[in-house]
Amino acid sequence: MELYLTDDVAEGLTRRARHFVVEHGIRIDGPPVSRLREQWLALGIPAAEIDRVTEYHERWGGLVLPPAPQYAGGPKYLSGDLPEGSAEEGWLFGAGLQRTAVPYSFMIGPGGEFGVYGEDWAPLHRSVEGWVESVALAHNATLWARHVTRVTGDEVDAVALDAFEPVEEVLGMADTWWRGGDSLIAVYTGEAECFSDPTSRTALIFTGIDGRRLR
Repeated sequence: MELYLTDDVAEGLTRRARHFVVEHGIRIDGPPVSRLREQWLALGIPAAEIDRVTEYHERWGGLVLPPAPQYAGGPKYLSGDLPEGSAEEGWLFGAGLQRTAVPYSFMIGPGGEFGVYGEDWAPLHRSVEGWVESVALAHNATLWARHVTRVTGDEVDAVALDAFEPVEEVLGMADTWWRGGDSLIAVYTGEAECFSDPTSRTALIFTGIDGRRLR
């Protein structure tokens, strides 16, 4: 196995996320998905969908990041895989193997969304960049915060966000980040949407963060 620098995947990320990827990520060598093109075409998968997987894999394939605080750490490493779906329903393809035994797969959606698929499809972020930004933010917030509080289920409804503004760079969908005062708040609803189970909602509240670190 060969290891590669991660500078080539950092384009388009914020300075915080670029630093996180370069300092804490590694990239491992692996076979290109282009070798499977003819096999996938024979299965009836549209060429345009195979192109999407190829582009994703060339940009992100083999990237290993530190664990995320939710989804049992996220993918073990990013890697494009066989598309699933139809023209009517839209096509998804694998985003990377699970790091641990979780009851869903990490997928890329029809519009490039990064999400989880179990009983249903739950897009977490509008792009894989949003996922990387969220993992970087969680890593830094854990380092900066004096206190971290976890709430779950119905307790998430009591987390007041009126005085907070969204952290736009995470491109949140089911999962969002918020900043305000001396705090950062992450709200994770992907598992809840994936299994129609509101008790699976989680919020992490990071408090006691120096104001310079919030931006």
